[in-house]
Amino acid sequence: MLRLPWFEHRAPRSVAEAAKILAGEGTRAMLIAGGTDLLPNMKRRHQAPQVLVSLAGVRELKNLNGTFGAGLTLSEIAAHEKTPAALRHAAIQVATPHIRNMGTLGGNLCLDTRCNYYNQSYEWRKAIDFCLKKDGKICWVATASKRCVAVSSTDTAPALIALNAKVKLVSAKGEREIPVEALFQNDGIDYLSRAPDEILTEVRVPAGWKSTYWKLRRRGSFDFPILGVAAALRFNSSNEIEEARIALGAVASRPFLVEKAGEFLKGRKLTDEVIAQASELVANRAKPMDNTDMDLYWRKEVADDFAGYALRELRGDDMRATRIKIARYEPA
Repeated sequence: MLRLPWFEHRAPRSVAEAAKILAGEGTRAMLIAGGTDLLPNMKRRHQAPQVLVSLAGVRELKNLNGTFGAGLTLSEIAAHEKTPAALRHAAIQVATPHIRNMGTLGGNLCLDTRCNYYNQSYEWRKAIDFCLKKDGKICWVATASKRCVAVSSTDTAPALIALNAKVKLVSAKGEREIPVEALFQNDGIDYLSRAPDEILTEVRVPAGWKSTYWKLRRRGSFDFPILGVAAALRFNSSNEIEEARIALGAVASRPFLVEKAGEFLKGRKLTDEVIAQASELVANRAKPMDNTDMDLYWRKEVADDFAGYALRELRGDDMRATRIKIARYEPA
């Protein structure tokens, strides 16, 4: 049985109090909300904070007044009537109902990167002399690389990047607001631009987007994404695209915007030819590594298909049968 290491527990009642504790404890402390990612990592000794600062009792993080509080559970996000489609699709496809009832929006955005050589027990990792991400000196996926290539596995981040959302970060020194895309860095170890003493408190999503999110995974539930495609479009009265944003997840150490595809779609209608060309541009930016489930070349190839599914759905095509096939492990 994997057991948690010893730690102290703090239970602040406000963001200000939590920020003060983080500032005082320094590197000894880590934030915990639902704990669905952090606690398993602690059991595997990926992280070993001496102090856990719980955000569970901070009511202001449950805000739904024009913004999405970072403390809202994924189940609450999925069930809320004002949640944009892409974010709802992403939230409802995370893990299982039990985990969605505990896991939070902020927690999923800050999800640790994953790798086959990292997400193992301490004893397993010790047997291979560890890896670059934790306790070792070599990246076993790319042995010549000086950078960890562990993959980003958050579902909500690609959706929020496509929706051009922003997050608020608060610390004892003050607060700042940044685009969701700027929250992430292309490094499997140093994957967040959020400072250790900052708390992600809320997400602000602009209105007016027509959006969707498509996820590839081996099983129809529970599994982390091995590809995520989010698309958000604005149309004019002539059904031409005024603005387009397509984001990819689970194909790099960070989720990112595919700018060329968005630029290509502007001013066009979603014909079959346009969708095919835009999907090819999306697939060209997908560069998965051999550090997660399924064949990396196949995962790159189906990025084209999944971008096409997303765009056809936004055109108004009925894609329910395709979603069901994917959930039943029958690639369309």
